[in-house]
Parts: sequence; C-alpha cells; structure tokens
Amino acid sequence: MSLFLWIILATLYLVLVFTLAMTTWRNGHHVLFFVGFFLPFLWIIGAVIAPTPAAATSAAAGGLQ
Repeated sequence: MSLFLWIILATLYLVLVFTLAMTTWRNGHHVLFFVGFFLPFLWIIGAVIAPTPAAATSAAAGGLQ
C-alpha cells in the first residue's frame, strides 16, 4: 500500500478512537474510558450504551457551561 493511503487510514483511525473515547467519557462511563486505553473496543461499547443517570441529568440540565 502506498504511504498516502497509510496516512489517511491512520488519521481516520485516530479520529474515530478519539471520538469514541470522548463519547464514552461524556456518557459517564469513566471506568470504560480508562480501561479503553488498554482494550479500545470498550470505547465502542461505552459510546453505544445509554448514559449513566448522573450524565443524563447533567445533559438535561444544560451540561457543562
């Protein structure tokens, strides 16, 4: 594969991993966030499952301001 394709794929991977990690954190799954550094598939799980009650209440109240 060409170097250009590797750079594009690596950039896409990093953007997706960062997005999933931040979504996991915002959903209130802090343990999954930290363990996700060793097992990144946990970020996918943390981003897909429902937010914790505390995170949902915070989001309903306006989130971080």
